[in-house]
Amino acid sequence: MALVSVKKKYQVVIPRSVRRKIGVKVGDLLEAKAEPGRITFTPKLAVDRGVAESIADFKAGRAYGPFGTHEGLVASLHEQAAKLRSKKKRRRSSRA
Repeated sequence: MALVSVKKKYQVVIPRSVRRKIGVKVGDLLEAKAEPGRITFTPKLAVDRGVAESIADFKAGRAYGPFGTHEGLVASLHEQAAKLRSKKKRRRSSRA
């Protein structure tokens, strides 16, 4: 067990052995949480909101790709456009 002291500006140095065990490096973000009788620090990743939404879209199947070539991208766009056109035709025929 490593003991640390609280410095003048309430800074605490995480001992090397602890940093190595959990893989904390300079610039990493830690979530500080107060619990009864203790403080816990948990490593966290900061993800931009737009990136997080994109990841959620991929997981939900609302996105396409990745594409190995530009031809694959163009082919996918044509497929999606054809699907949209067929949906519009079905809607128009059901109204008549």
